[in-house]
Amino acid sequence: MDAENQTQIREFKLLGFPSHPSYQITLFLLFLATYVVTVMGNLTILILVVRDSRLHSPMYFFLSHLSCLDICLSSTVVPKILVNVVRQRQTISYNGCLAQVFFLIGFAGCEPALLAIMAYDRYAAICRPLHYTHLMSRRLCNQCTAAIWFWGFLDAAVHAAVASKLSFCGVSQIPHIYCDVPPLIEIACSDTHVNEVINHITSTFVALVPFLFIFISYLYILASILRIRSSTGRRKAFSTCGSHITVVTLYIGNALLNYNRPIAGYSLEVDTLVSTMFCIVTPMLNPLIYSLRNQEVREALRKVLHRQRIG
Repeated sequence: MDAENQTQIREFKLLGFPSHPSYQITLFLLFLATYVVTVMGNLTILILVVRDSRLHSPMYFFLSHLSCLDICLSSTVVPKILVNVVRQRQTISYNGCLAQVFFLIGFAGCEPALLAIMAYDRYAAICRPLHYTHLMSRRLCNQCTAAIWFWGFLDAAVHAAVASKLSFCGVSQIPHIYCDVPPLIEIACSDTHVNEVINHITSTFVALVPFLFIFISYLYILASILRIRSSTGRRKAFSTCGSHITVVTLYIGNALLNYNRPIAGYSLEVDTLVSTMFCIVTPMLNPLIYSLRNQEVREALRKVLHRQRIG
């Protein structure tokens, strides 16, 4: 890390939340409840995928990785927020800030690629059913997930490395609720051109390219579904894609808002709302979307709960 930065800035003050004590209590309870629901919901998905043999398919294999990423993404941000609210000091150390940037971008960067491979899985299942076993073999699934995790943290390493070179000239107030690349660029006094270029390029490859891949996959899926003569068959095919489409819309929409900001930036209130949706609310909603919209997950949950009652 840059020695000059460490001597100038030892910690940052986060300005994203109001400092009034009454708001602090409300915020603590709200974020604690959200975090508990996020962890419990995604852990439930993980347990169901492991325990129920009907969920031992590529679709749910990728869903288990999505749940793991959601837990990790939320855990990168929310525990620090809770600690700061309890201490009534909205601060984070310089090293802690860079670590948060690294893990935040790493976990967030894995999700679009994972959602893209989940779209390909739906394409293979609906458009190429006779070749599905070959197209989505266990070996290919493992290779894809390994590549996704590697790609996400390679992107994170690049962002953290260039962020560590920024100078802040004594400015230690971040207009945000956690450390991220755009707010650090905003308060830096050194040349941020390289950081901005890298931010836009990687956001294009990390978010926009997977989105285009997902969009093209669903064009093929839609065309294939419309050729199904049975209305029951069409409804069943649509139902297997509904949860995934909802999660994709939530995640990539929030990601583009968070990392492709206008030059003037957002107001502090809008920035806080966008960031909260991206890192805190969306990871909580994903397991709810899959459990409420997916019949196989609901049946697996009923089966596990029934066994517990009998036990």
